[in-house]
Amino acid sequence: MEVFGPEHEYSLVDRHLHPMPITDQVIKELKGRIVNVVNLKNYSFGKELQSHVAELKANTPFSSPVMFEEQMYKAVQEVTEFVERKHDAHLLGTGMHPLLQLDEAKVWSHRDRKLYDVLDRLFNLHQHGWLNIQSFQLNLSYGNEEDAIRLHNNLTNLLPYIPAISASSPVYEAKLGEYVDNRLHFYWINQRAIPSITGDVIPEYVNSFKDYRRITINRYSEDLQKIGAPEFLLRREWLNSRGAIFRFDRKAIEIRVMDEQECIKADVALSCFTRACLRGMLLQNDPYLPYNLLVQDLTSVIKEGLEATVQHTKGPTARDVCKYYYRIAMENASVEEKAYLPLVKTRIEEGNLSNLIRKAILKKEQKTNLQEAIIKVYLKLVDCLAENRMYS
Repeated sequence: MEVFGPEHEYSLVDRHLHPMPITDQVIKELKGRIVNVVNLKNYSFGKELQSHVAELKANTPFSSPVMFEEQMYKAVQEVTEFVERKHDAHLLGTGMHPLLQLDEAKVWSHRDRKLYDVLDRLFNLHQHGWLNIQSFQLNLSYGNEEDAIRLHNNLTNLLPYIPAISASSPVYEAKLGEYVDNRLHFYWINQRAIPSITGDVIPEYVNSFKDYRRITINRYSEDLQKIGAPEFLLRREWLNSRGAIFRFDRKAIEIRVMDEQECIKADVALSCFTRACLRGMLLQNDPYLPYNLLVQDLTSVIKEGLEATVQHTKGPTARDVCKYYYRIAMENASVEEKAYLPLVKTRIEEGNLSNLIRKAILKKEQKTNLQEAIIKVYLKLVDCLAENRMYS
């Protein structure tokens, strides 16, 4: 767990926030031909399912959050400069594109299209949980199997409350959504045709890798086989869509419950909070919370964020629970991590990015219409990413 690997997903947009499905063009310009991923000096630029979304990923994991921020912000700067010069395009973070209409979204049409055609047949990709979704994924390394299982089960206890801090998706289709974390809501239901793939987002407790494969991977593989899914989809660890999954090829656990934030600095702060908190939880070795309680709390957090009423023993609201976990993080953070944690504290006290965006839009809407208010707020978020600046 002492190294972490970030994966960032960004929309390519023009200055009116229209999505620009040009990821394949950018890759061709960088590589000379269309491939899935272009490996650059310290990071990679890759495609996603949506042709207007690109992934920036570190080539090697970081042990230092300072190095994480420096290198990934440099990646953002380089890509931003390139797409601005070539296409007059810009990068936009947050968990969902605020204006995208599903009928205008385009699916990646090159290599891997066979996979996407199968997924479309099974689940219908023309949903927000597929075509309008941007997450910040964090890979935490593990050592041996015993350490991995303990990390996984402690993370299960923490996962429902991370979105209370990380939610950044209050808007989609040019309207204010019903949930504080609309991305995670759609993520939960996008594969409901085969519920065992996503489960209840919160990963089930396991006692071993064998247990994990039996409870999770084999179960959804059997369900896929029953409906005639092709062999290449069966027994694939990456198909597991819970909020945290084992990536055995990386010796890491990949966390998927976080919306993409407005800038790299914010992503680093969330990473420091998560890693330091888990470090403390592993040392405390507290009893695990009942699984059904965790699922219930996640449901409430997706809907109401920090204000959600929860069943956790450390407070009546998700904000109270996050304050409790924040204290654990501060007590177990490294010197570098402690420099970032106050940014998380501010979000716990003053509201997550989703709260801040919603508040700003409602304020601006008093002087203009809703769509214009959305555009003005999200253009500021474009600048936040380019300048590595927290939104306030």
